[in-house]
Amino acid sequence: MKLNGEERKYLKLAIDTAAENITDGGGPFGAVIVRSGSVVATAGNRVVPGNDPTAHAEVLAIRQAAEALGTHDLSDCVIYASCEPCPMCLGAIYWAGIRRIVYASDRYRAATAGFDDERIYTELALGTSERSIIMERAMEEEGNLVLKKWEEYPDKIKY
Repeated sequence: MKLNGEERKYLKLAIDTAAENITDGGGPFGAVIVRSGSVVATAGNRVVPGNDPTAHAEVLAIRQAAEALGTHDLSDCVIYASCEPCPMCLGAIYWAGIRRIVYASDRYRAATAGFDDERIYTELALGTSERSIIMERAMEEEGNLVLKKWEEYPDKIKY
């Protein structure tokens, strides 16, 4: 894919953030969120320094952007990432409503560097009873009542 000058600048910022993050104790991943030609958020992977397995660059950038913009809806934003987002980050990107991802390296190259998400992709394609994580369902009626309450709640904000 050919990027224009602005897009190239944003992707380079994500890559540079990833590189700098390594020397700051983080993982080799960076993400930048842009809205209307302005950088809204920049983050590096902070899993190890923060003892937080969800502190991936894309997730942290989404959190920063949502706070800065005062909304959970980032559908008018683009995310630039130093590497193809993992399944968790991709899920967060979908939930944020972001419609475009521009990334540099891919998940196969990340796997050779020790970040192999293939197990997760494989597991997600399985039924709940076939996964390596035990998934047990209980109190179905009570759980369904909460969702019914949400469906009937007149002041809900859909997302």
